[in-house]
Amino acid sequence: MIKKFIMVGCVCLFSTSFYAQKTLKINLNSKKETEVSPIVKEKVEEYAAKINTIIQEEKKLMEADLLVLQSKNLDKTTFDKEKAQIADHYSEKIDQRIEELGFDLDNVIEKQVRYSLLNTDVTSNEELKAKLLKKFRPARSFTGYFSYGIMALTNDLPDNELDKNLGYSSNLEFGLKLHYQFSRTSPWALTSGLGFSWRTLRTDNNMVFAKGADNGVYLENYSGSLDKNKLRTGYIVVPLGIQYNFSKVKDAGMDIKYRNCYEGFKVGANIYGGVQMSTNNIIKGNEAELRQRGNYQVNPFVYGAQFTVSYDNISLFVKKDFSNYFKDSYFKNDKALVFGVSIGFE
Repeated sequence: MIKKFIMVGCVCLFSTSFYAQKTLKINLNSKKETEVSPIVKEKVEEYAAKINTIIQEEKKLMEADLLVLQSKNLDKTTFDKEKAQIADHYSEKIDQRIEELGFDLDNVIEKQVRYSLLNTDVTSNEELKAKLLKKFRPARSFTGYFSYGIMALTNDLPDNELDKNLGYSSNLEFGLKLHYQFSRTSPWALTSGLGFSWRTLRTDNNMVFAKGADNGVYLENYSGSLDKNKLRTGYIVVPLGIQYNFSKVKDAGMDIKYRNCYEGFKVGANIYGGVQMSTNNIIKGNEAELRQRGNYQVNPFVYGAQFTVSYDNISLFVKKDFSNYFKDSYFKNDKALVFGVSIGFE
């Protein structure tokens, strides 16, 4: 019964499209509209045309019988009863003739599902398997990402002046991430890419970064009212690591298995290295406003390690620098520690 309802619904939709000369699309995928397979469309339109022909033929015969019935001048009760009998008779004839057409709904549905998956009408198992192998190949692509984290400075030495006056600091980053899945079903993937990172140090207690005559960097007290102060350094960063995906292996058919490395729960670890682009000292207060790009003795190179926990395209991460934030003896042994969230565009 359910199959009959489905068939009738499809026939009505396609019949309307066929005779109105409009293009009809079936939404088999919630994410995007998928066009009807040309083979499926041709078969259903042909079937709808045959049904319409049957209906028109039987309708003419029924109208002729009704004219004969009207000519008998029967009373209303008898006329209505015989009219209903004629209608039932032709309804049964139409159902019987439609059934004799032998429309294979299961075959049509199978063809449409195959077309929706592969966007093509394949004619052989070999061609189908080749299409599936191409569609479900190992994930090897670049995807975009954006991340933001809260940054602190760690130090195993006695607190220095920066440690005592450090305020809310952050790390903003975006770039491209490489996914290189080792095989179609492998849970392991190599990760790398290219990122642009902006690290921003902010100080409290009305302290600002300043430079001496020898280009040395230190903290000094701002005598006025301070609205904004930050030392922002940009880096080009390259990570290299691995990722493990806990999602299950899926069956694409034709004995082809695959694992989607972009979905589900994942953990990853990487090392990273970067080179400095520039450093800007930004100060804004009631006495003066400064935006100066220059050498503030920030380390020109950065390297460290990162651990990431992800679900789908949302990740939580912690990264720790092995390199000092400043070079030489400035604020000695301070290293960045970042906790943050990342969003992937996969």
